[in-house]
Amino acid sequence: MPLDVKETYSKPEERFNRLRAKFGLWAGPLFALIVYLLPLPISDAAHRLAALMVGMVIYWIAEPIPIAITALLVPILAILFGIGKDKEVIASFGNPVLFLFIGSFMIARAMEKHRLDRRFSFWLLSVSGIGKSPFRILLMLGLITMTLSMWISNTAATAMLFPIALGVLRFIIPKTANEGDSDSSVYATGVMLMIAFAASVGGIATPIGTPPNLIGIGMIEKEIGTKISFFQWMQFGLPIVFVMYFILCLLLSFLFPSDGIATTGLADFIQEQKKSLGDWTRAEKNTLIVFFTAVLLWIMPGILGLLFDPKGAVLTLYNARLPEGAIAILSASLLFFLPVNREKGEYTLSWDDAVSIDWGTILLFGGGLAMGDLMFKTGLSSAMGEGLLSLLSVRSLWGITGLSIALAIGISELSSNTASANMVIPVVIAMAIASGANPIPPALGATIGASFGFMLPISTPPNAIVYGSGLIPIRAMMRAGIFLDLIGFFVIWGVLWFLCPLLGLAG
Repeated sequence: MPLDVKETYSKPEERFNRLRAKFGLWAGPLFALIVYLLPLPISDAAHRLAALMVGMVIYWIAEPIPIAITALLVPILAILFGIGKDKEVIASFGNPVLFLFIGSFMIARAMEKHRLDRRFSFWLLSVSGIGKSPFRILLMLGLITMTLSMWISNTAATAMLFPIALGVLRFIIPKTANEGDSDSSVYATGVMLMIAFAASVGGIATPIGTPPNLIGIGMIEKEIGTKISFFQWMQFGLPIVFVMYFILCLLLSFLFPSDGIATTGLADFIQEQKKSLGDWTRAEKNTLIVFFTAVLLWIMPGILGLLFDPKGAVLTLYNARLPEGAIAILSASLLFFLPVNREKGEYTLSWDDAVSIDWGTILLFGGGLAMGDLMFKTGLSSAMGEGLLSLLSVRSLWGITGLSIALAIGISELSSNTASANMVIPVVIAMAIASGANPIPPALGATIGASFGFMLPISTPPNAIVYGSGLIPIRAMMRAGIFLDLIGFFVIWGVLWFLCPLLGLAG
């Protein structure tokens, strides 16, 4: 099965998506007009931005047009309606974090093109003893997906593991749900859900794992003035991932047991798949060198901080000359210099490969930053934050952090995690500032919570991909998803409550 797996929905869901898009096409402008006509106690610029934001949110949820185009329209309409000046609004598309997106996407594209991700997957599946137990297979497929999604997009990690998992299931399960083998179908459901959920969880571990992470980092730096480094993010990202992976394994093995599943001959099957990849190619070696170079340079500030004075000249010079966005572009550029066949002029990555990266997410990131910046400059985010505070009577730092996590998780079930982060983070930052609390923990809670959309196929692309296998009843996804949403809320809150003060992020 090819790796370019598309999001797949059932016919009722496709019909619902079409109706949703048709409704949103007209509802967006209509509700924007209604908001503009309402007498709101805010400045004129904030009032116009509120109307624009309502229309944008409806378009992001209903998707009558691609959400990346909606993100591009936001700054243009803001200029047209006199909400901001062109140079200030468009400047968000030049944010340094955007270059971190571009570079990391190119490295991920090289890993996918040269099948380095497949080699890694079959190598781990061939570890002694894995192929002898259905439970260990479930755990290992989750571990592989989670690890890959730390460095490539959650969607790409799921799409890559999806055919591998189907191949394993076809080998060890002689019957499908349609043929009446309930034990087999239950286990297959658990495997499919493990791939999707582990991808969403794994993306939290690093800043580049999923777009909301970089959106949160960008907004925290721009609006609060605090820079969270690659290494610093991993200090609280990895604990959340490890705890959630442990919970994921326990929950899925309980809800979808592997009783009665035989694995005779699976180890040989995996070895055959591993051998079919052949010897390491020059392109694979080049990609591996570039990948490890980028990772080493990204975590170097943390290493230097342990060896030298964290505020000393060495670390200051390194951060000034090698910011994370520059590292991403420099490392990705190596892919165009390292040859695969010098005589034919073939290099590890071509420009045709580079232009196929997810430019839509990059545009969405720029548009979201522009909207967030305008919300602060016009005072709209402050007004919304104060309104929520008075409505909910939440004033403590960790109460606001809990509210931020809950808002992000709830919205992410109905819209993309990137759109959820763009909507929620500016509001919770303003809410925390209005209450006199440190805005960093609430912003981090909203950032991480945006990745916790587990209940529906429309919540995340990984969910949609595995749902297309036909092995997941919608009730099974919802049942497992609601447990993970609820447990995830407490895990995020607990880890931030414990680690933010230790890392100096909750003073």
